[in-house]
Amino acid sequence: MNKKQFIQAIQTLKALPKRKFKQKYDFIMNLRHLDLKKPEEQVELWVKLPYDKGRPTKIGALVGPELAEQAKTTCDTVVLHDNFSQYTDKRKMRKLAREHDYFIAQANIMADIAKTFGRIFGPRGKMPNPKAGCVVPPNANIKALVEGLRKTIKVSAKIQPSVKVMVGNEDMPDEQIAENCLAVYTNVVHKLPQEAFNIKSVMLKLTMSKPVKITEEAK
Repeated sequence: MNKKQFIQAIQTLKALPKRKFKQKYDFIMNLRHLDLKKPEEQVELWVKLPYDKGRPTKIGALVGPELAEQAKTTCDTVVLHDNFSQYTDKRKMRKLAREHDYFIAQANIMADIAKTFGRIFGPRGKMPNPKAGCVVPPNANIKALVEGLRKTIKVSAKIQPSVKVMVGNEDMPDEQIAENCLAVYTNVVHKLPQEAFNIKSVMLKLTMSKPVKITEEAK
């Protein structure tokens, strides 16, 4: 799979009738020959894209006083440890989870974060995840982490053998969308036990379009 193949698919989609709103590009990988009941064959990884994914990434921080000032200057929302008691209302917690893509957590208060937010954040996949670098020590420099997370997407196939992620929008150059697609493809392939053999099909679509298959080598 190469960048030219993705650009061809993008150009095919761009030739379709325009909509009255800015559509997003969804990249789809259908998988095969995997037993998703086995944890080692499930897909869960975080991919840092070369370019923005086409919409703002909102980041929340659940921190103590040590990281409060940094968080206030870099994150979209900050919930201080002393204010966790204000989030006993499930509706308020659901709104917080819904409005943010990632949460950064201060490691030494993770027990309280799990106790306060876990029952709402957990099922929604919003708990701060150390694999994504989102659990940090009290002396961390979180500016670089936040900048990286704004271009990071979570890629997951744990129940259905398929990956679907947003990789751009219609305002972005073809090259940027193609490179974002290639980054996701490469990372997923390297994660799979039999690499490319576990790929059934690769597709790209716009919000309101049918998927375009990416199967043949670009000329």
